[in-house]
Amino acid sequence: MKVSVIILNWNGAAMMRRFLPSVVANTDGAEIVVADNGSYDASLAMLASEFPSVRVIRLGMNYGFAEGYNRAISEVDSDYVVLLNSDVETPKGWLSPLVGYMDANQDVAACQPKLLSFNDKNSFEYAGGAGGFIDRFGYPFCRGRIFGVVEKDKGQYDDVCDIHWATGACMMVRRDVYMESGGLDARFFAHNEEIDLCWRMRLFGYRIVCVPDSCVYHFGGGTLPQGNPRKTYLNFRNNLTMLYKNLPDTRIKSVMRWRLALDYVAMLQSLLKGNIADVKAIRAARRDFNAWKSDYAPIRKRIQERACKDDNVRERCTTSYSILVKYYLRGKKYFSDL
Repeated sequence: MKVSVIILNWNGAAMMRRFLPSVVANTDGAEIVVADNGSYDASLAMLASEFPSVRVIRLGMNYGFAEGYNRAISEVDSDYVVLLNSDVETPKGWLSPLVGYMDANQDVAACQPKLLSFNDKNSFEYAGGAGGFIDRFGYPFCRGRIFGVVEKDKGQYDDVCDIHWATGACMMVRRDVYMESGGLDARFFAHNEEIDLCWRMRLFGYRIVCVPDSCVYHFGGGTLPQGNPRKTYLNFRNNLTMLYKNLPDTRIKSVMRWRLALDYVAMLQSLLKGNIADVKAIRAARRDFNAWKSDYAPIRKRIQERACKDDNVRERCTTSYSILVKYYLRGKKYFSDL
């Protein structure tokens, strides 16, 4: 099989019943797989009765997004795998532009379609827009979404574009490169893991692109909603870990000093808003990052030794500017203004 489309599920029977029909109906020439993270709802029974053509991989327990996909991808034998969220609607013909671009460009490790909102199909979706970027201090943003500002899709990002990271909501990746690069970091559990993986693949000399001839519609919020302190914790802890693993030696000390200051600003901002739960989440994230940082020292060493020796490649893995300065001080709310 050339392509396996893998949907990770945990107690998502209702979500799959709503969105899986479009995937089954509109995905030609690919194996459709649901990897079940130990669900205890009606997911498995529903799949057996309503979607008998879908292959089910039973993982036995909730491994989270990262390790769940690692285990599922190890059990398929395809050239390409698509990580697809269970709350994504796929229109007819969505897969072929991704496959065609990957076939024609062997230096591309992963790609994503244009990600639009299921609830407003004229707007980009928060989780990936038309491709993700990382600023010099590790803050992610997208073509079509910077922080909380989400743009209308007016065709402004309809060009194929090299990006820093492809969204985990819908990402096609070469299986051999995924495995060679170590897959998603299982300790992340969820959040930032696809950014970390894409950064690693770029360090190893591959490209990541957005192919907007393909378009899918993401419902969003299917896991932890915005403002959830658990989500805040995972985002901060994992983002710091990602920086530690992937930044070159020439930049890591400076960036980490800035991040310490910026994280305290974020805590102060949450405190002024009366959001004590987020203050505690950010503080706990920094504490736990520092606690496991030594575990990541040998991993960082391996990544840096394996990374392309071209300094330009290393520097291009993030922007040269701060998106905080662009957004808050210079009023640049749209990617096209940057």
